[in-house]
Amino acid sequence: MKKSNRIYEPHLTIKEVSIPPKGEWVPRLNGWSFIQVKHGAGYYLKPQFNQELETGTMLLVGSGGQGSIRASQLCGLSLHFFNVIPDRMAGLITLNEQRFFEMAAGRKELSLQVFSPGSRVAAKMEELVASQNRGGLLFRLKLFQLLAEVFEDDLGQIVTDTETPDAGKRLEGFLRQTPSSELLEMDFNELAQITNCTSRHLSRIFYKLVGMSFSDKRSELRLSRALELLATSDSKVVDVGLESGFKSLSQFNQMFVQRFGISPGRWRQKHRNGGVPVVQNRPKALFVDGFHAVPAGRL
Repeated sequence: MKKSNRIYEPHLTIKEVSIPPKGEWVPRLNGWSFIQVKHGAGYYLKPQFNQELETGTMLLVGSGGQGSIRASQLCGLSLHFFNVIPDRMAGLITLNEQRFFEMAAGRKELSLQVFSPGSRVAAKMEELVASQNRGGLLFRLKLFQLLAEVFEDDLGQIVTDTETPDAGKRLEGFLRQTPSSELLEMDFNELAQITNCTSRHLSRIFYKLVGMSFSDKRSELRLSRALELLATSDSKVVDVGLESGFKSLSQFNQMFVQRFGISPGRWRQKHRNGGVPVVQNRPKALFVDGFHAVPAGRL
């Protein structure tokens, strides 16, 4: 399993950022980002694309929509934004749904969507920003629901019929219907029984469908679960490891260091508090929780 250089970012949390006049931010995307202009004026810029931003404008940006946000020369921009990272929602969505969101994030026609002020999506974002309780479970579900509603028609095309004699189709149907968190504790032989095929054949078709081996995918899900618990809970490191599906603290530490190059305890100290400061108009580049802010003339 390849070592990941992905930067951990909090998600399903609304944050506010400010860009000074002439300032420019480059999103460092992980998953999907909803960005709405609270007030001010500016532009969203990417190759062969220039979108004017006004108060209330809403952007939905995936990795394929990578660009920069530039404030106008006369006034700055104040933005609300939040991220949705599907591969950290193993208990809620299936592997097929995860793969859909990953695929859509890289597609030109889906990875950058603009919603005008007053549109249904923009209005819902304003309601969420105005909510009095922005830290509860129901609120986080509403943030994810906004992404699901945008892709409602596309998600509806994911078929759930598994009545087919082909092992590959049976596995694909299983992955469509089953929350990926169930793979955390599932034995490979159990999955072979479900798909009614040999372990050797299952290994081949699983790799073909998912892009990695069963053991690597299960380890990836466990480590994603561990990152979430380390960043959002006060559980002891050993409890995080056991709850994420590792058999012992030593196994958890070994797998974590192998993947991220740092121990779970030190990773928690580094990533536990992820605040977003207000950007000042200064000459040096600033890294701000998911965004790279640079002076306008430096790009």
